[in-house]
Amino acid sequence: MDQMRESVFAILGDLKGKSFLDIFSGSGVIALEAASRGAGPVEAVEKDPGKRESLLANLAISPAPIRCRIMSAELYVMRAKTAFDIIFLDPPFPYKYKWDLLSRVMRSPLCAEGTLALIHRPAEDNPPDEIAGAEKSDSRRYGRSIVDFFVAATRR
Repeated sequence: MDQMRESVFAILGDLKGKSFLDIFSGSGVIALEAASRGAGPVEAVEKDPGKRESLLANLAISPAPIRCRIMSAELYVMRAKTAFDIIFLDPPFPYKYKWDLLSRVMRSPLCAEGTLALIHRPAEDNPPDEIAGAEKSDSRRYGRSIVDFFVAATRR
């Protein structure tokens, strides 16, 4: 996980002034990394109330404020009104609806033209040929997992 995180953030480059959304935030380490690299605003979304205490403790050490939402990813996407520059999705590997959720994210107000969405998945879980509202731009393998990069398609 550390190697994947370092590599992904090296690929993303300078985050100063870029907004960042971490969906399925877990402990908040991805949101924290984004904030420590200058991203802002940064928002973390995590459904599991059992992770709230550790998530908030981790986010408290951030050099910049990170907004935290304890709610399901699906509900968050349905209610979204603000676009982000970068969206990182790290659903649990058994989560069956990752491609549908990614498609909903890419067609939602969370994305503007050019928004970059990354999804962390098990290597054996291949994406469909097309994701509505997105164009695949890259894919990187890290052991038994892959991070796919999608760019929000031109809005009509």
